[in-house]
Amino acid sequence: MSFARLSGTTLAAVLATTFSFGAVSAETLRLSHNTGDTTTWHQGAEKFGELLAERTGGDIEVRVFPNAQLSGGDQMRQAEMVGRGALDLVVTSAINVTPLVPEMAVFSLPYLYSSYEQVDATTQGAPGEMLSEILLDKGIVVLAWGENGFREVTNNTRPIRSPEDMRGLNMRVAGPMYIDVMNALGANPQQMQWGETMSALQQGVVDGQENPIGAVIIPQQVYEVQKYLTAWHYSYDPIFLGISRDKWDSYDAEMQQILRETAQEAMAYQREITREGTAQGIEFLREQGMEVYEPTEEELAAFREATQPAFDEWAARVGDEIVGAFQDAIAAAN
Repeated sequence: MSFARLSGTTLAAVLATTFSFGAVSAETLRLSHNTGDTTTWHQGAEKFGELLAERTGGDIEVRVFPNAQLSGGDQMRQAEMVGRGALDLVVTSAINVTPLVPEMAVFSLPYLYSSYEQVDATTQGAPGEMLSEILLDKGIVVLAWGENGFREVTNNTRPIRSPEDMRGLNMRVAGPMYIDVMNALGANPQQMQWGETMSALQQGVVDGQENPIGAVIIPQQVYEVQKYLTAWHYSYDPIFLGISRDKWDSYDAEMQQILRETAQEAMAYQREITREGTAQGIEFLREQGMEVYEPTEEELAAFREATQPAFDEWAARVGDEIVGAFQDAIAAAN
């Protein structure tokens, strides 16, 4: 029967059926990440979705869920859920994966890095590939590395100029290694989901927190609930975009290449905007009324010495081979 002989009602039904089949053919992947929808994490995830839809002609779409919604707000569980195939994709930071893969703490060892060049030599080089192999054994394929950034400390009690200034402060931390770092500094660490942190700061449940400027402190408006910031660059935290190994294995080589290339482009964009936000951040935060302190080299040396026990403990957990590979790459980048 030709369309010309169909009644208007019948024709509408046929067209509706045709378009519904077209919509069903598009695959939707769910991507979970830790932070809010104003952050560079979210922007990078959205960029990945845009690029993937474009490269696949709309055959694959990505739906982004901020604030660890798909893991009940538990940012630590996301990687584990991707590993067993309960989630398709994740953008999360290295420190949040340490309960599943303790070796991931290597990126965030206190005062390991002093420049972005050193960072890139590890995340975009052989050391990053070593960690990707370990994550693969946990069912997670790392598609690309992005950036959370150098973590700076904020609080509402006093300026932080020396390790002694940290004593007694109730500090929100993101992962197990930071608990040991804060204990070494004499603070009282409280591990807390990011989704709970802003209200805890507002209510005085904790005095302060530590996070990167460009990726979190500015876009999440931490400056509205914190008075003091010290730019001590004490720890670096990368993020990565990972996919369930089961999902990855369901695609042919061509689609796998598309996924990897779009992820790398999206995370390169995410690193760029994060570093731009960080570069402009100190002045912006001062304009917003924060008291920003930038320690001298001598003051940084005191923080480095105070956190050395935590460095040594976690370096031992990570293992000499991995720590050595990171230190060699950093030395070569100098």
